[in-house]
Amino acid sequence: MHPDLSRNRTSMYAFTNSYICVRLLSRQPEIAMREDSKAERHAEIEKAAYELLRTKGYGGTSMLSIAKLAKASNETLYRWYGDKNGLFKTMVDSNARTTKEALQAAIRDGTDPVAALRHVAPILLSMLLGQQAISLNRAAAADESGELGRAIAAGGRDSVFPLIETLMRRGQESGALATPSASTATEWFLSLLIGDLQIRRINRTLPLLSDADVRARASAAIDAFRKLCAG
Repeated sequence: MHPDLSRNRTSMYAFTNSYICVRLLSRQPEIAMREDSKAERHAEIEKAAYELLRTKGYGGTSMLSIAKLAKASNETLYRWYGDKNGLFKTMVDSNARTTKEALQAAIRDGTDPVAALRHVAPILLSMLLGQQAISLNRAAAADESGELGRAIAAGGRDSVFPLIETLMRRGQESGALATPSASTATEWFLSLLIGDLQIRRINRTLPLLSDADVRARASAAIDAFRKLCAG
């Protein structure tokens, strides 16, 4: 190939690659804005779903009614969530996300199990006693199909319990916790932390706890758990 042609082709490739990079960089704010807008729409849709759940129950809440209240198209809801069960599974996952992320970070970083539990306990308790979790559980109690209850179990306990169990197993292996099994230790921990608080919130005999009350309960639960499982 003639040297001039080779140089021209190299220059053309360099120009094309530079142009593509500039275009991608210039679109980053646009892409970020779209993602932010989508997150806002998800939040608005979930807010509408919680409102209808509170007033009409799970059986009386439809994708169409959620779409109307959220001022979204019914097609958008089905495209994003698949169906009503998919939407409520997403809501359960969203509600438990902070707790799961804290547990996953502790596992990934090799944090001392007891220290990790002390950090996670108030986050978990606040989530379980919060209005969103209580609304979901109240509606599930009245849902004869059991569909919502299964969604709550899958996105809540079934995904959080194994993460706590992993921390318990680490505590056993290090000698920090003396328990029959990681599963038993997790059951003990959750019983001490939650007790009958959630059921009392669901049946409206317990008001929403303050942040200070949540922290105090979590601290007392951890102290009791450490004594129960002293290595």
